[in-house]
Amino acid sequence: MQKGTLGLKILKSSLSPLIIVILILILHFIYSFRLKPILSEEITKVISKGFFAILALVIVFFFQRIMSSVFAWYSQNIAIKTERRFVSEILPLLKRITNIIIWIIALLVILSNFGININALVATLGVSSLAIALAAQDTIANIISGFLIMIDRPFRIGDEIKLPSGEKVRVLDIGIRRSRFINLEDKAVIIVPNLELSKSKIVNFTYGKEREEA
Repeated sequence: MQKGTLGLKILKSSLSPLIIVILILILHFIYSFRLKPILSEEITKVISKGFFAILALVIVFFFQRIMSSVFAWYSQNIAIKTERRFVSEILPLLKRITNIIIWIIALLVILSNFGININALVATLGVSSLAIALAAQDTIANIISGFLIMIDRPFRIGDEIKLPSGEKVRVLDIGIRRSRFINLEDKAVIIVPNLELSKSKIVNFTYGKEREEA
């Protein structure tokens, strides 16, 4: 996508789904006044549920396109300008999570419309989510810590700092789960989990120099 306003991107991405929705509504209108009166009740119920399922899928596709446009616009117009590589890296992950949530909700709604009891499925999804969260708690903690580092800015890319382990380094990258540094003495690359950095004292020499020069 080329850079542009958010409204224009949303309009372009939602045009195709809107056309499909209009066509489905026209077909449903024709069916309701032409075919429904001559069909049996059982067949009309099946057709109505089929129309609902198709419409629900198209609406999901519509929202998915809108969210993709929002993420693309933010990545091209905000994340790059603010030079926050962490945000650029985490956006694809947020996009996937958003898509998964949208499709899960759509699936539950469609199954419920077909008369399927979704209580057991919802309970299974809840237990599975809890199990995944517990298994990946270190990863989640590192991601959250990296996000907080980008907000608090105890150090930036290019800053010279002292790590909790005592090495004097220059910041190379602030990643989703880990940050990378280069040792100023032996030029070795040091990789540290963001959670460890967020819990420890960081000495920032660059901030001190900037304060003296100001």
